[in-house]
Amino acid sequence: MRKRLLAEAELPLETAVLVIVGMTVLIAGLLLIPATAGVLPYYESGLYGLILFIFGLQTILMGKTPFGELPASRGLLGVGLFIASAGIVVCIIPSVPVRVVRAMLFVCLTPGGLLLMAQMILSPKKLRLWARVGGVLRPLPYSCTAVYLLSMILGSLLYMEQSACVHYLTAIVLTMQGGAVLYLARLLASVYREYPQSTGDSGGSGDLPFDKAMLLLMGVFLVLLGLLLFPVNLGIIPFAASAQIGLLMAVNAVQMLAAGGTPIGTFPRNGVMLLLGLLFAGAGIVSCIVPDLLTYPLTLLIGALNVANGVITLLKALPAMIKGAMNPLPEPIGPVLLRLYRTQTVMGGVSIMFGASMLLPGIISGLVISVVLTANGGVLLYLMRVLFQVEELARLAGETASSKEVS
Repeated sequence: MRKRLLAEAELPLETAVLVIVGMTVLIAGLLLIPATAGVLPYYESGLYGLILFIFGLQTILMGKTPFGELPASRGLLGVGLFIASAGIVVCIIPSVPVRVVRAMLFVCLTPGGLLLMAQMILSPKKLRLWARVGGVLRPLPYSCTAVYLLSMILGSLLYMEQSACVHYLTAIVLTMQGGAVLYLARLLASVYREYPQSTGDSGGSGDLPFDKAMLLLMGVFLVLLGLLLFPVNLGIIPFAASAQIGLLMAVNAVQMLAAGGTPIGTFPRNGVMLLLGLLFAGAGIVSCIVPDLLTYPLTLLIGALNVANGVITLLKALPAMIKGAMNPLPEPIGPVLLRLYRTQTVMGGVSIMFGASMLLPGIISGLVISVVLTANGGVLLYLMRVLFQVEELARLAGETASSKEVS
């Protein structure tokens, strides 16, 4: 068992996201049954917002929209950010009209599922190729067809007048859809092991590497969350704290499953990391759907992780920043590295403040927390820009060294 847990276990990005999708709809279906019976509270907007957020996540990371895969572009990246932002708002602001959100999901799931099925049938790189090659590709048409058909049925159910009968039927379809998506994720993992060149993990919809795309997504998430908390703290709009925590857990789960990334650093991708990613995903999904059930323990966990991340970041960045200021490197690398260390130092301090506010509620006023979150998101976005500058300088330095060797 120890060898299995510590053995290398890498999930392609698409498989990792599909695992989150499958877990979301499966858990939602299982929870909807006792909720319809009146045994359990059920926050519809938390589920719908999480689904929209995942749609945006797929668009940003892989260029895969609910209506098919599109070529990488900044416009598509903007669409993905818009969908993800809409999911965040729907998830954490209960006053968003549920009927409007159901209509949005109907468009994504029913016409979207029909378009995806048509693309699978008509594309020369899908159904015909799968049938010709066979092997691990042989079950894909049946699995994809099941996912698309269940998506169309689910979208239609969400758009219908809601009643106890419709809720029970929706629970059954959600459970079946969850199982179908998880089975598809398992199939794709086998396909990508057999054909690793087909993973397409090199870039997202804006041709962003995974780490930069996640920085962008988390930065936008925190800025939007901070801005929303201003009217929340003034009593103008309601707020779903459990859904906010659930979304943060889901984002962390994607990073753990796809890259071994955690709030306190990156670790080898093995069975332990996959298990932790699944636990984070499950806890986050339940927190989004069932109000207040896991809010307290998950708040402590996220708070502790943010404090630990801030301390670790400061311990790494602060000495480097002081050394860089006292013994600056020559242009152009010196100023860029100094900006990087300063940004990381600020990010560490802000992360500690955010974590402390979660561990000790009331120690920082709500309006100050809004400022801290907005600043944290802004620092992450600026950090992404600085990292691009560092990579560009490293690339230029490598080209210069190569030209000198040739000459």
